[in-house]
Amino acid sequence: MPPRIDAPSAPRIAVVGGGLAGCECALTLARAGVACVLYEQKPTIFSPAHASPLLGELVCSNSFRSNDAETSGVGLLKQEMRDLGSAVMAVADAVSVPAGKALAVDRERFAAELTCRIEAEPLIRLVRRPVNSLDPAEEPELAGRTVVVAAGPLASEALVASLRKHIGDEADAGLYFYDAIAPIVSAESVDMGVAFRGSRYGNDGPPPPYADDAPLATPAPAAVSAPAPDEQTGDYLNCPMTRPEYEAFYQALLAADKVPAHDFEREIHFEGCMPIEALAERGERTLTFGPLKPVGFTDPRTGRRPYALVQLRAENAARSAYNLVGCQTKMTYAAQARVFRLIPGLERAEFLRFGSVHRNTYVNAPTCLNIDLSLKSRPTVHLAGQITGVEGYVESAACGLWLGLLLGGRARNAELAPPPPDTALGALLRHLRTPAKHFQPSNVHFGLMPELEEKHPKKSRKAALAARARRSFAAWRGKTTT
Repeated sequence: MPPRIDAPSAPRIAVVGGGLAGCECALTLARAGVACVLYEQKPTIFSPAHASPLLGELVCSNSFRSNDAETSGVGLLKQEMRDLGSAVMAVADAVSVPAGKALAVDRERFAAELTCRIEAEPLIRLVRRPVNSLDPAEEPELAGRTVVVAAGPLASEALVASLRKHIGDEADAGLYFYDAIAPIVSAESVDMGVAFRGSRYGNDGPPPPYADDAPLATPAPAAVSAPAPDEQTGDYLNCPMTRPEYEAFYQALLAADKVPAHDFEREIHFEGCMPIEALAERGERTLTFGPLKPVGFTDPRTGRRPYALVQLRAENAARSAYNLVGCQTKMTYAAQARVFRLIPGLERAEFLRFGSVHRNTYVNAPTCLNIDLSLKSRPTVHLAGQITGVEGYVESAACGLWLGLLLGGRARNAELAPPPPDTALGALLRHLRTPAKHFQPSNVHFGLMPELEEKHPKKSRKAALAARARRSFAAWRGKTTT
């Protein structure tokens, strides 16, 4: 271990939050010989989702998802984290339980072991109390320190309010309190014999009426509002539906298994963030007047307006991944795969990310954060974990790992360059600095990486991306350790 830089009694870095990102950051700093103080509000205060006083509590699933570094972005990210000495990955591997090709853990042993490592580390001072402000006048212990906010998606209202003051106008750069996430599918899995590229309202005049001329169950709107500007950019693929296809999809939505809501999530529906299945419960035609409205489109196969239409919005400049617009959902993953594959053109869809709806406090990272994840308005405050706009256990820990490495290097007057964007960690970090009109949290997946220079068959494409990532990661590691 490198020699200590700070005395444990006077650490220069404060980490707020003892979840995966905070613990990973603190342990990474300690490994670099840098002392820190780690603040955790439990057991003084528990969020509505937490019940254990242990650090690193896994609130939902006990799965860290795929361990396959050849075909899975998160598997590749785990491999990179292990190579970087991730404490979270070491603990997860040590307390893993059988789960096929996935990494799942005994959640109680996981939290207990992570807590033991923190408590046993002499360079980490664990303080069990909430931090309600980033203002040194209100939190004198933060004065003169670099601060890492890793408070997670359920950060306290007081801390969020303080963070908002530093971010500025919410409309321009601020915090989003209820996150609607729709599934993402790979572009190459979309059947372009059915789906078509185009904008709402073409240049050929209004399309003919619906392909089936049956009377509408409810009257159509008297007027149609102008399309949003981003609907005319060509970033959309369109999946048209006939009436029988829509009705089958609608019935499947109603019958699908849903993830039960926690108490703290029940107010979501009052925030104007409705899951697609909740909209469907309002009536059979609600979706066709909402996210699945077909107005302004002509199905090239029939020359007529479809009965309903699902739009797919490009997730990146390479258009290798697409978001199912308006399809935020609380269906189980298995139900999502079954129901969304009923959409024409998505029968063989490969899901890069499944959808969800939950309270998720996160910043518009490309607008608010510098490349080192510090606030543009206050560079001594850094964010880590889900509050930055990464999604998932592994991704949150990876964010904390990166920040620990970066700040540990700076404590030794060494600036660590970010990993290249064709690595899993680099791709995840690039997501946080890539401007987007509709910035949303994301898991790590191959769609975040730059496209390959050479064409590869679909079956070998992921392996080629993974191989390139390993080469690039090794070259980056070589530069950072010499």
